[in-house]
Amino acid sequence: AVLDEIALESGKSVPQIAINWLLQRPSVANVIIGARNEAQLRDNLGAIGWSLTSSQIARLDAASEVTLPYPYWHQRGFQERNPPPV
Repeated sequence: AVLDEIALESGKSVPQIAINWLLQRPSVANVIIGARNEAQLRDNLGAIGWSLTSSQIARLDAASEVTLPYPYWHQRGFQERNPPPV
């Protein structure tokens, strides 16, 4: 849904939005595109030469956030629920 919204806002295709977002992530070293024909390749190559806005990046980051499995999500909030004595 978020990819579709941003694609409509920016006039780009969903693959272009996804590839552009990946290229802007510091943790991503390479992006391998899976074009099966020339039209898909040309569309994918349209992901370069422009940038997503900071708001669009934030929306994509939020949509792709992974929820930690138990017990990690529980342990993450332990300090908040059990502050040290003063």
